[in-house]
Amino acid sequence: MADDANYLQRTPITPVRPHIRRVEAVVNPLSGSVGPGAAEALEELLNEHGLAARVCEATARDLPASVRAAVDAAPDLVVILAGDGTAAMAARRAGPDGPLVAPLPGGTMNMLPHALYGPLGWREALARALALGEERNVSGGEVDGHPFYVAAVLGAPALWARAREAMRKGRMDLAVARARTALGRTFTGPLKYALEGGIEGKAEALSMLCPLTSRRMDEEVALEMAALDPTNAAEVFRLGFNALTGDWRNDPSVLVHQATTARAWARGAIPAMLDGEPRRLPSRVEVRFMPKAFRALAPMQALPLSAA
Repeated sequence: MADDANYLQRTPITPVRPHIRRVEAVVNPLSGSVGPGAAEALEELLNEHGLAARVCEATARDLPASVRAAVDAAPDLVVILAGDGTAAMAARRAGPDGPLVAPLPGGTMNMLPHALYGPLGWREALARALALGEERNVSGGEVDGHPFYVAAVLGAPALWARAREAMRKGRMDLAVARARTALGRTFTGPLKYALEGGIEGKAEALSMLCPLTSRRMDEEVALEMAALDPTNAAEVFRLGFNALTGDWRNDPSVLVHQATTARAWARGAIPAMLDGEPRRLPSRVEVRFMPKAFRALAPMQALPLSAA
């Protein structure tokens, strides 16, 4: 509930009420929690708000072209009902000067939608954004050219996120298998890092939170970077458990800094998790903070959760 309370307290100082006329939407019916009939339901909801939209139903193979076409059509709003990867794709394509983006919760982790809309289903999130929507500048980060808008983890502990997701779904067998994989990758070699301001070190992982979800920053001026550095098997298990429960930032083996740029390198390829999407990155990567990554349509003021 702490994350939900944090979401409810975050409102821009000077709201900008957008004027929306043209809408492009991309729906992946095979993604996470979308399902068949979602494209028709989305179009009906938009019509109820007086908006005529072009809704494109696409599968994984067609998503990049569909997202590109939707953004390049230069509408007032691009609605994405798909997974986290597709939401990030649309946000990056739109950039700071493109159309507003509404990334609805249609995937499994839904990290960006949850950060913007709280724990709402996609229908409630879109209805509230259309009725009480404002333009919100969203900052983010970029690792080796790959954007993220919520959080990123570099290093073997990134694999714990997949174990946590399996546990949330009630798949304890899969959670244990993934935890073993993550544990096996730990201590295979340190991840070295260098942050601005002369801060250097080595750790098992480097975690980065964007201002959208950081509870330590009141202003969107940098990334919250945490070095995760367990020194023995007992600390690995504790950190792994904290990763599964979401309390890793309070772990005593975690050192937290703020920075706008960083470098990280390892002996081999670096496993990573960017906004819930697993990636395998080169052995040397550059990290940078993006103060204005894209513009989102978000509710001007969240209602109490009991009314959702």
